[in-house]
Amino acid sequence: MSAQPQATAGSTRKAVTLPTLLEMKKNQEKIAMLTCYDACFASVLDASGVDVLLIGDSLGMVLAGMPSTLPVTMDMMEYHTRCVAAGNKNAFVVADMPFGSYQESVEQAYRNAAKLMAAGANMVKLEGTAWLAPTVEYLTTRDIPVCAHLGLTPQSVSALGGYRVQGRDAKAAKTLKTNAKAMQEAGAQMVLFELIPGKLAADISKSLSVPTIGIGAGVDCDGQVLVLHDMLNVFPGKKPKFVRNFMDNQPSIQAAVQAYVSAVKDKSFPTAEHTF
Repeated sequence: MSAQPQATAGSTRKAVTLPTLLEMKKNQEKIAMLTCYDACFASVLDASGVDVLLIGDSLGMVLAGMPSTLPVTMDMMEYHTRCVAAGNKNAFVVADMPFGSYQESVEQAYRNAAKLMAAGANMVKLEGTAWLAPTVEYLTTRDIPVCAHLGLTPQSVSALGGYRVQGRDAKAAKTLKTNAKAMQEAGAQMVLFELIPGKLAADISKSLSVPTIGIGAGVDCDGQVLVLHDMLNVFPGKKPKFVRNFMDNQPSIQAAVQAYVSAVKDKSFPTAEHTF
């Protein structure tokens, strides 16, 4: 007998779209995002009220056991995007562009982004700073929505010298603010901040008209994201400071996901202990 997620508000809500997310920012309603890699979890997360499903290149580590996100291929991202799209009904779907799939030229970026959109993504996510602005503009003017990923960018971990908090000093903070503004001006419709001080993320979020999503970036971003396997406490090893185990005291995975959504919406997650 096949398992079916229980009906919740997520199964009756209207489809989450870009205008929906912009309205949520305007109304100060927090956006709940989680990574997702297959149809089964897509169905559970969607039914549990998750607003945005992110097919992250983190799948290389949590699904394939890779040491980093760098070996993830376009074929892998396209396959998992199709899987998530098949199980989803109403959530907004964002797919990561993997390392080496967009850095060469704007034409390369468009070709690969188009594959992910055809596979079922509503938006693609790229890691990079101001140098990426022409690519963002090229994609968005051709009707491919873009989420810009700033702060700690895992695809650049070798250049950054490891998984370290970004934007701690005044110069670095100013650069992050400049890059965020450049991404918005180039056409990015969402900005994700990873591992930056909470106050900095709050300041930038207020200055932008597009939604911001934080992971290790404090409670004042317009939304939050975690890696699904981290928040369910099934990924082995030490967890980052910004992770909370939502399976604690919950009877099921769906209950844990609903607890995450509620905690994001009522601003009880993240707390100071999850913030830099």
